[in-house]
Order: sequence, then C-alpha cells, then structure tokens
Amino acid sequence: MTVSVLTTISSTSTGGGRDGHVKSETGRIDLDLRPQKELGGSGDGSNPEELFSAGYAACFMGALRLVGKGAVPDDASVTVTVGIGKDDADGGFGLTADIKVALPGLDQAKATELAEAAHGVCPYSKATKGNIAQTVTATV
Repeated sequence: MTVSVLTTISSTSTGGGRDGHVKSETGRIDLDLRPQKELGGSGDGSNPEELFSAGYAACFMGALRLVGKGAVPDDASVTVTVGIGKDDADGGFGLTADIKVALPGLDQAKATELAEAAHGVCPYSKATKGNIAQTVTATV
C-alpha cells in the first residue's frame, strides 16, 4: 500500500509502558497510564486500549460521514469496545474491536450498508483487518 501522507503526529511513552506516562507532541495528551485491574494493575490511569478505542471511534465516525455523503444523522454515534486478552495461537496477547454504529432514523438496511462501507475505508479498520477480531453492528 502506498500512502501520500498529509500530516503526522507523535507521542512518547516513558516509564513502565502500561505503568508509565504518555505525552503527544502537541501536549493535548499528557497522561499517566496504569494497567487495568483485570490485568493486575491499579486501574487509576488511562491505558492503551482506552486510547485506541477513542481514536478508533472518532476515525470510524469520520469514515461514516465520508461514505454517508450527508445521509448520516446528526445524532449518530460510534462506540468501539476494545478487548485485550491471551492470544491462544502464540501465547502472547491480542486485541478485539467491537464496533457499534447507531444511525437513528435510517432503515436497518441503509444503516448496515453505511456501517460496512465505513469499515471498508476507515484507516483504523484497514490497519487492523486480519490482525484483530472485529465485529461491526449497525442499529437504528
């Protein structure tokens, strides 16, 4: 794949990774990270999965508006739930992404069509396709 880059952004992690600090070059993200309680941490900070789910949801909404060409209602929403767990294939860890698209006022067929089209063009979806388990569900 060839990408004509339009912009870049960098973030830097320091400390212990999941138990450390992350800061973006703009300073808009400047967070302590703590592992989730389910992973043995305190849960008192943000974590990589939370940040990934936020970025994925925002990106997917942009893709939805792009493919919807004005058909996406103002009260539409995208919720991305990211899971982390043991990867049974290699003994390491893996991610899942459950994408829920709410398109109030549209008929179910159109909502499903738009959600699938957005999944096809969303950079996060494209980057993770075949690498993490993904589901896309549209509701009206």
